[in-house]
Amino acid sequence: MPQQDHRFDPRHPTAAGHFPGNPIIPGAVLLDEVLEAVAVAQGIAVTPCEIRSVKFLLPVRPGDRIVIRWEEAPSGETRFDCIFPDSGRIILKGSMSFPGRIQ
Repeated sequence: MPQQDHRFDPRHPTAAGHFPGNPIIPGAVLLDEVLEAVAVAQGIAVTPCEIRSVKFLLPVRPGDRIVIRWEEAPSGETRFDCIFPDSGRIILKGSMSFPGRIQ
């Protein structure tokens, strides 16, 4: 299963407004990191992409380190999750597909 480490800068630009005094990295930013990691590793364009499912399970804060993991399912979907590497706890999980990609 391919994977990529990522650490969010403690001064991440979303920290000031999402949420003041209790910053978390927005789900859209987390998904963007997943899409970018998978697309670069597979040598494909990020768009178009269809997010088939996603479930956010734990908050990620500025300064946190995560591991993005993914695998290609027989159906052509890419299944992914993100974990905190120290605990192995799952942060988010889901699946996506890249319409038009030759399977």
